Amino acid sequence: MRSPSRPLLISIVSALWIPAVLLLDARDGIWEQRALGVATWGLLIILLRGETRSVRVQVAAVIVAATMLEYTASPLLGLYTYRLENVPSFVPPGHGLVYLAALTIGNAVLGTAWNRRLVYAALGLSAAWALWGVLISSRQDTGGALLFLFLAGFLLRGRQPSVYAAAFFVTAYLELLGTSIGTWAWAHHDFVGVTTLGNPPSGIAGGYGWLDMVGLYAAVWFGALVGRAEALPEPASA
Repeated sequence: MRSPSRPLLISIVSALWIPAVLLLDARDGIWEQRALGVATWGLLIILLRGETRSVRVQVAAVIVAATMLEYTASPLLGLYTYRLENVPSFVPPGHGLVYLAALTIGNAVLGTAWNRRLVYAALGLSAAWALWGVLISSRQDTGGALLFLFLAGFLLRGRQPSVYAAAFFVTAYLELLGTSIGTWAWAHHDFVGVTTLGNPPSGIAGGYGWLDMVGLYAAVWFGALVGRAEALPEPASA
């Protein structure tokens, strides 16, 4: 049985671990950064030991997709640049930790009054942020407004809106913290120069939403796979 306090535990661990890693990385060299990566992998593995196989599959799928995206978006396309101009070793497991936190929070509010409240709060705050980025901010953020449209689609039509809503709060916290500390910085324009970007873009959770979708569909795939395996007839005894 899953402990009722587990969602709170994962939320607190994530909320404390993210700033700790970013602050420790702020002035460290490559080897200290790699040590933070090892520690983050260790923490994620410990947390996953208390999860179902389905959740582990989801987290693994998100890490693979996020790592591919990181190396494409940062070193190749230059959408954002990390402090040491690499992809820090703590980033792949960090994506897993962020998704696990969003999934845990989203599942915890299912069937409660907080489900719709969380979704509507995420929708309202992200809409206000997008409008601020386009109309008020000194660094115009049309790209963030475009990403907000994806986020709104996930929140209103997604398979599990509460997970996308939780992802908005977790990723907003992560992005605002990381950019303010200087762990990474976003480019002023997208890689083709069509839209402007904030630092961070206001609707960046819409981008993370695609990763969350990978995880949620991985759960569906895994469930179907397990179901087919269980439906196979037992081999005839000799």
